[in-house]
Amino acid sequence: MLNFWLAILIFLITYVYIVVEKYHRAITVWVAATVVVVLGLINQEQAIEHIDFNTILLLIGMMVIVGITRKSGIFEYLAIKAAKLVNGQPIALLVVLAVIMAVTSAFLDNVTAVLLIVPITYALTDRLDISPMPFLFTEIIASNIGGTATLIGDPPNIMIGSATGLGFADFLANMALPAIVVLVVTTICLVGIYRKDLVAEEDKIESLMTIDEMHYIQEWLLLKKSLAVLGLTILGFLLHQALHLESATIALLGAGVLMLVSGEEPEETLLSIEWPTIFFFGGLFVLVGSLQVNGVISFVARELMLVSGTAVPMLGTVVLWLSALASAFVDNIPFVAAMIPLLQEAGQISQIPMESIWWSLALGACLGGNGSMIGASANVIVAGIAARNDTPIKFLDFLKIGFPLMILSIIISNLYLYLVFWR
Repeated sequence: MLNFWLAILIFLITYVYIVVEKYHRAITVWVAATVVVVLGLINQEQAIEHIDFNTILLLIGMMVIVGITRKSGIFEYLAIKAAKLVNGQPIALLVVLAVIMAVTSAFLDNVTAVLLIVPITYALTDRLDISPMPFLFTEIIASNIGGTATLIGDPPNIMIGSATGLGFADFLANMALPAIVVLVVTTICLVGIYRKDLVAEEDKIESLMTIDEMHYIQEWLLLKKSLAVLGLTILGFLLHQALHLESATIALLGAGVLMLVSGEEPEETLLSIEWPTIFFFGGLFVLVGSLQVNGVISFVARELMLVSGTAVPMLGTVVLWLSALASAFVDNIPFVAAMIPLLQEAGQISQIPMESIWWSLALGACLGGNGSMIGASANVIVAGIAARNDTPIKFLDFLKIGFPLMILSIIISNLYLYLVFWR
């Protein structure tokens, strides 16, 4: 019984430190994961068994592909081209950048997407001499919505897919439609909210229109190779179940082939991997494993079933809203890491069909990340970029915009789940 409560205590303390960000979250989780092994809450062999290497290797593969592709300059080219296509009009630019961010987040991942698009956004808003805040808020929200649509778009989806066997095509078929609807509704709302701030002087617009977007394409040969490999990798994701290959295998194959054909030095390429994120995941899996080994997950699963019963619509609704509200105020990655084994246990107890419950978790966790500045990794990264550019994003300022829009997106998701799965 002591280990039961000790595992809970260490997990909660770790959560608090992740939220307050006194130390980098990777260091926090790393220390906590080591502590649970030292205290005997989980042994080293069990700890390694609980690490989801499919999730970790998938992230590494995609980070390598994006790191090499970025050098071609294609992402800068797309942003400038998009701005010129809408004649530099701020309202239209907001909409276009939201769509670009959502699509990029869906087919790369939302953390990578904000790292690519946000710096370019500053260059565009500086040219137009308008506030970057409407664009930053919109891009944060669009990145989390776009990431909801696919297996690789948001880390919670990667974790859910790896744990359940749901593939890229499954996510695309079941998550793309609600993500598109939420993106359209949310973008309309954001345009209405920021309409008065999205006005630029004509001379500033003319200055933007003089930029030659072709200047940003640095290496044409690398671009062609990168796009070819990226396209084949995404095709591999679509077919990976038919090929009987894990998504991590597809990503690592794509990364290896691109390194081979691009001639990039492996030392430099591997530096593009966000190693703190990788170690954060590894430690987190060990930490959640300690909860599972000591019976915490089983206990919470039984309590959840008592609250929601065995009716799929009730359980799905509880999971959806719990995931959204929790993910708004704590990072959705550790939350989903804890929920996956909990729901697996609940499914075994109740013997009910679980597929729609997994979609409830994915929608709640991914869209819930829009509820506050600490709700998702992409949000925190944008806040860091904003601070470095002397335009800090205040927690309450984002909360006033993000939380109501998050609630609206969950209402839409709940309606979608009811109409498609539970009616």
